[in-house]
Amino acid sequence: MTRKILGALLATAAVCACTTTEPASPRATPAQSTQTAAKLPEIVDGYLRLTLEAGTHEAEWVDAYYGPAETKASADANPRSIAALLTDAKAMIASLDQSNFAPTDMRRAKALRGMLIAAETRLQMLQGRKFSFANEAKGQFATVPELKPLSDYDSVLARLEALIPGIGPLEARVDAFNERFTIPKDRLQIVFDAAIAECKRRTAAYIKLPEGENFTMEFVTGKPWSGYNYYKGNYKSLIQINTDLPIRISRAVDLGCHEGYPGHHVLNLLVESKLARGQDWKEYEVNPLYSPTSVLSEGSANYGIDLAFPGPERLKFERDVLYPLAGLDPKTAEAYWNMQQMTEALSGARLTIAKMYLDGEVTRSQALELTQKYLLLSPARAEQSVGFTDHYRSYVINYGWGKDLVRNYIERGKPDAKTRWTRMEKILSEPTLPSDLLP
Repeated sequence: MTRKILGALLATAAVCACTTTEPASPRATPAQSTQTAAKLPEIVDGYLRLTLEAGTHEAEWVDAYYGPAETKASADANPRSIAALLTDAKAMIASLDQSNFAPTDMRRAKALRGMLIAAETRLQMLQGRKFSFANEAKGQFATVPELKPLSDYDSVLARLEALIPGIGPLEARVDAFNERFTIPKDRLQIVFDAAIAECKRRTAAYIKLPEGENFTMEFVTGKPWSGYNYYKGNYKSLIQINTDLPIRISRAVDLGCHEGYPGHHVLNLLVESKLARGQDWKEYEVNPLYSPTSVLSEGSANYGIDLAFPGPERLKFERDVLYPLAGLDPKTAEAYWNMQQMTEALSGARLTIAKMYLDGEVTRSQALELTQKYLLLSPARAEQSVGFTDHYRSYVINYGWGKDLVRNYIERGKPDAKTRWTRMEKILSEPTLPSDLLP
């Protein structure tokens, strides 16, 4: 789905929307004094400590850490209060704004500032401050998605009504059709192993992966998400797949790419290899969940599915390899594929519903009804979708909106496959803000 990107909402140095004036961005200067040159590493050390200490107040704050164990142990043993951390975050932002940096340090400094703005916003939320959906997204993720009103999706539903005749609500008919493509539980492992192996093969053809990289996969229950990558450092990940709801055949490639190759696993190992180790930039030894990096992380992971499996190639692989492994009839693959393509045009409705729900425009029960109607989900799957919004709030923008930003950047000018993969690797292994993806 294409969307018009509002450049004014994707300012290079996004600031927490609770402030009335926007501080200046870090300044560039052709030459630095020794005192100024030393300031960036000092702020980096402060940011690292702040992030680890914040993780003691919110378990999900630190999504991954692979720096020295003693640094984390010290932070865990002597964390400051949320109020003290908030004061420190504001002081570091001010220090960045008042500093002069060499042009070679500007992108790093801007990325660090975006992380600190996100920390400031999140700490205020932990204190109980309520933000609007747009302000929360801008503060934490340095971007605000452009949303369409739900009425814009009514024409898509009308077309689907005509294409999918039958008795009962459209969402029930679509869900019943999709349930025919569920992977039996006793075949999940073999299907996912095959899908992940192909995701890796296609990624490794374009991106050099560090020797020894790998991950462990587990099937779990009782989670608010469908899949999760826990990056452990040293190019290793733990990937968990949630089996609370039946898993359909399309999710094997989806999750294999999104959580693995060229998604979260590859992004994290490139950041560790090229930034944390290669550049010795310590701020990349930690990955906070609520930060601008999540726009890139989730957006590139979702776009990575299309990058690795361009349209017909995915259909062919699923039909010829995964369907037989799952015990499904390969002759039905094209019909399911066509259904997926038709319903993709509705994906943006998820963000509109999330905004309406979080801003109090609709109740939770209304959000569930709208999710069933516009995303064509069963009550159980709608509950999982709204439950994710309950838990992660505006984080939901990073999937669809993040994918749009990444796609628009990588496919600008209609490049060939090699160039698309080169651009993908570039944004995964450099300090990248959402604004860096704009023309």
